[in-house]
Amino acid sequence: MPDVKTMTPMAAANAVRAGSALLIDVREPDEFRAERIPLAVSAPLSCLPGLLAEMTLGDERPIIFQCQKGGRSARACALAIERIGGRPIYNLAGGIEDWKAAGLPVAGAPSNAPAGIPFFRRMQIVVGTLVFLSVLVGYAGYGAGFAVAGFFGAMLALASAAG
Repeated sequence: MPDVKTMTPMAAANAVRAGSALLIDVREPDEFRAERIPLAVSAPLSCLPGLLAEMTLGDERPIIFQCQKGGRSARACALAIERIGGRPIYNLAGGIEDWKAAGLPVAGAPSNAPAGIPFFRRMQIVVGTLVFLSVLVGYAGYGAGFAVAGFFGAMLALASAAG
């Protein structure tokens, strides 16, 4: 993976406000709708390869990728460096969480209001429960329960690896 440069929330805010940088939020659409950084553009990481291939960015403004904490946006930076190298690419240090901690504004749901459980977290709860129940069925004497638990575990690992 290429060496990804980071930018602090304050530096990113100044660059985006001045119009000298483009901020791209790579979180999923439900996360973006719930809470986002003003002036950020939504381009989910799952769609980013296709979007980068289709994008026509006429100027050479730096691109700052942002997610919740910085992990997904680091992957987006690496992908962008491969696809559109030569342009300055940055990862927003700490994502939207550090942005809020720096006292910078967000749009969407008020930060003190519960936004509900995000979709991916609900999926993890459901799949984890199914794995647990399948293992219990296996210990109850039905060997197929272990196979079902293995299947769910493998699918969870595959989903995690695919992002």
